[in-house]
Amino acid sequence: MTDTTRHYYKGNSLKQLRAFCAVARAGSMTDAARELFLSQSAVSLQVKALEQQMGVELFERRGPNISLTPDGRKLMDMARPLVEGIDDLPQRFEHEVRGGADSGELVIAGGESAMTYILPDLLGRFQNDHRGIQVSLRNVGISEGLGLIRDDEADFAVGSMLDVPSDIAYTPMWSHAPMLIMPAGHPLAGQDDIQLADIAAHDLILPPRRLTTWRLVDRVFQQQGVPFNVALEVNGWGVIKRLVEAGLGLSIVSGVCVLDDDNLVARDMSAHFPRRDYGIVTRRGRHLPAPARAFLEAIQDTAPPRSPWEQEGHSSR
Repeated sequence: MTDTTRHYYKGNSLKQLRAFCAVARAGSMTDAARELFLSQSAVSLQVKALEQQMGVELFERRGPNISLTPDGRKLMDMARPLVEGIDDLPQRFEHEVRGGADSGELVIAGGESAMTYILPDLLGRFQNDHRGIQVSLRNVGISEGLGLIRDDEADFAVGSMLDVPSDIAYTPMWSHAPMLIMPAGHPLAGQDDIQLADIAAHDLILPPRRLTTWRLVDRVFQQQGVPFNVALEVNGWGVIKRLVEAGLGLSIVSGVCVLDDDNLVARDMSAHFPRRDYGIVTRRGRHLPAPARAFLEAIQDTAPPRSPWEQEGHSSR
């Protein structure tokens, strides 16, 4: 054999490892050659080249019988998952990237609003049709959610955004009316035309100022030159609603979180505050895996989750 030929076999480590694994499984050069659709001499040359590269004997040869040496067994344990992984790569790629919408993992990030009021119904319908997909939810704020998306630790997030970074894509999906909520029997509950000054006369309970709701409310009051007072900053619509029920203040919330069984009075404030959009947040340029694409396709024609207070004609209880 020429030096050029020896260099050729030495430079094809994957072929050598594939031949080595086939011989180890079959216990025969002849059977391994048949499995690989190669000549017996080609398989033998690849195994010899691998032995030269490793500097050890990998097989004990006793006539027609061949078996792994202790070093060969160690290499087999290391090489088999690598070779099988490479050989399965085209099928796995086809399954995970081009298809495979009925298996795999879907990771969704989102805040309390998305987790409590938007995703449950959507996920329920999706999982009925895609039972093989494992869904993981990450209940985080928008900053943490963007970090997960940028690090590819979440496929996408569901939430609301005012300012969208250049590396992020935001697709609004659902729009909800801004609602003023107050305890039953509050003086504003029976008032027909509630103005910003009427609201500002009472203490407000809002999410922390780093969040979208606080910024929206502050922007509206500032633009109209109406001073207002935030008595409590609390994270979570559920907690805010309980504090309002207890008479500790009023709040401006997204209509999606106001439920029919809440012991509250809710009034649509679309005349003063912008509607609140919720949508899908992704990293620009990322090719989403099949489970994520299947979910987004499934929700395209889904009616938005909607509070009974947002139905036409419902302005107060």
